[in-house]
Amino acid sequence: MSAPLLPPIGMLAELTHRCALQCPYCSNPLELLKANRELDTQTWLNLFSQAADLGVLQVHLSGGEPTLRRDLEQFIAGLSGRGVYTNLITAGINVAEGRIEAFAEAGLDHLQLSFQGARQATTDRIGNCRGSHEKKLETARRARAAGLPLTINAPIHRHNIEEVPEFIDLALSLGAERLEIANVQYAGWALANRNALMPDRAAVDHQKDIVAAAQERLAGVINIDFVPPDYFAIYPKPCMGGWARDAFMVAPDGTVLPCHAAQTVPSLRFERFGRLRLAEIWADSPAFNAFRGTDWMQEPCRNCERREVDWGGCRCQAMAIAGDPAATDPACIKSPIHQRMAVLIAETWHTAETTGADGAFIYRRMERTQIA
Repeated sequence: MSAPLLPPIGMLAELTHRCALQCPYCSNPLELLKANRELDTQTWLNLFSQAADLGVLQVHLSGGEPTLRRDLEQFIAGLSGRGVYTNLITAGINVAEGRIEAFAEAGLDHLQLSFQGARQATTDRIGNCRGSHEKKLETARRARAAGLPLTINAPIHRHNIEEVPEFIDLALSLGAERLEIANVQYAGWALANRNALMPDRAAVDHQKDIVAAAQERLAGVINIDFVPPDYFAIYPKPCMGGWARDAFMVAPDGTVLPCHAAQTVPSLRFERFGRLRLAEIWADSPAFNAFRGTDWMQEPCRNCERREVDWGGCRCQAMAIAGDPAATDPACIKSPIHQRMAVLIAETWHTAETTGADGAFIYRRMERTQIA
């Protein structure tokens, strides 16, 4: 029998899909929502209020680029007034003068800033946006001057994996309290760009050694989190802590989801906030209950000693690779198709070498943006 349902403690709010960057690994869906489909200010405020009532303790304000919302200060203040911890996840290139300070004044607890590369050329190329690196450095400095704790997020793939030591130096130089070495997971735009982004095993293993040594050397100086790449794993990660177990996300149009890529499971229908209250969606939505707990599991998950450790892994990855969202995550060594991960790694390199597609990205949006 499954454990009783507990209230969620975390929420990711994707306020908009708009963004000046065009990163080919973006976790946003391939069908991006335009501004006219975004929830209005009052609806978001109502949603945040219901989230606090439900028991949510931490909200991650994300996008796209959340600072493109002119009402962001209102959201931060509303959440802060309810005692909810707020973390702003930003690319840091569209932040007008004075807004970082305004966010801090409104009660922002933490700022997470993404860098596409530790080097200017890499950042500008991956984001397809010239001038972005210097803008990010300035945002980091302003955040620290405003007294905000800072995390540097480094999404790692084939084209910047050699820069991991430089990412560590960058985070230290900016006074960050935390560095997230987050290997790209292949969903959304990253799945469309898998052939161009996949690193090789030697680079991944070398990266692990570098990070482990840095974690030991810099203990007590900076917290370095490492998110390993699923395709090279032995066991899967518990996606979002387990499907609809303790966290959820909301898309810009108010669609409430267990995770970023949940809409890639074609058999599921997801509710939008407004028609139902958040508490009803969390507790009663058939989509949220589809893979919650362990009752849904097939073998080998059903009787595995890790079933309440990784909760079967990623349902969306099972859908993408096994064609069945209820299958064991192929990242798990116990999956009958685990070897397919190694085959896919080899195929990505063969395709890149034979077609010359290495670095030929399908950018998130094809228009080129220049930062003034």
